[in-house]
Amino acid sequence: MKAMILAAGKGTRVRPLTYALPKPMIPILGKPVMEYLIEHLVKFGIQDIMVNVSYLHDRIENYFGEGQRFGARIGYSFEGYVDDDGQVFPNPIGSAGGMKKIQEFGGFFDETTLVICGDALIDLDLHSALFEHRRKGALVSVITKEVPMEQVSSYGIVVAEPDGKVKSFQEKPTQEEALSNLASTGIYIMEPAALDLIPKDKFFDIGADLFPLLVEKKLPFYAQKRFFNWIDIGNVTDFWSVLQSVLKGEVAQMYVPGTQIQEGVWVGLNTRIDWEGTTIEGPVYIGAGTHVEAGATIVGPAWIGHGSHICSGAKVIRSVLFEYTRVATGTVFENSVVYGAYSVTHDGAMKHTSDDPDEQWNDARDRRLKPRSAIQEIRST
Repeated sequence: MKAMILAAGKGTRVRPLTYALPKPMIPILGKPVMEYLIEHLVKFGIQDIMVNVSYLHDRIENYFGEGQRFGARIGYSFEGYVDDDGQVFPNPIGSAGGMKKIQEFGGFFDETTLVICGDALIDLDLHSALFEHRRKGALVSVITKEVPMEQVSSYGIVVAEPDGKVKSFQEKPTQEEALSNLASTGIYIMEPAALDLIPKDKFFDIGADLFPLLVEKKLPFYAQKRFFNWIDIGNVTDFWSVLQSVLKGEVAQMYVPGTQIQEGVWVGLNTRIDWEGTTIEGPVYIGAGTHVEAGATIVGPAWIGHGSHICSGAKVIRSVLFEYTRVATGTVFENSVVYGAYSVTHDGAMKHTSDDPDEQWNDARDRRLKPRSAIQEIRST
């Protein structure tokens, strides 16, 4: 079996994290989501992996290369163009359109292929899913997972016969409208013949275009109801919640890195913590080269990225700070994610460093952070 990782989207619902990162590169415990996926594929003997890329494609390609250090062979299909001035413009052509482009170019999909979105953590038993796909003689299988009825409005819902044959789809129905609670997980198993249904040189989506076509033509298209961990990073709230769960030890086989120096507190290399008057309540990870000044407060679950600086009197409570974040004296982050010049609360309220004189943070590599009184004086003049 081969694999296709879908990684061409902009990830607009995860902004500000995706202002400078493609969604598959969002880190969980310091490692990109897509790296966990590749490790999972390789564990099941899937080594040949194509990735369609577009937005900030170089971040993905430079990190993963051709896959040797992951025990895989990775290829890329760029969707976009370069203008006369040499500027790169992303131009995604849809999940199915991206697969068609790859097939037309080199015929990569010459055997059963697992298709998976590059922005979720899974522990799906791929051998079992492939066995069911072949046992039913499916052309395409969609992996589904039961979700509570009160959550169906957040998912694409699959409606299937008792034997699993797909009848229809509902895109984020209300609880009253929902005919099923089987959510599509964005994981599909496809035979090469399925790609013959995809038009060339046209935007075409797997869920919105290919799947309805399979139903219309009454082709062997089946849903598999599976019980597995599926952690989707759909938005900033999801990211914040996932990292909170991981730090609390609620996600199997995901462990906090670093050295545990006291109950619930892990640190990377060469961290500096001035303990006098400092409060640190785990679970907390403090990245390599981070300085926590005396009198700072960190309450977990919290993740402090490497090279950060938590000043005296600053408070970081159930929050995630990306690398090189300096939090000034008196600043409080609670239930927040801080990335570069932006902070966003777990419910999606976003701020820029220039928006609020009472909340100060900047790049820890920048020596120009002013004391609070100086900044307030500048703003009042």
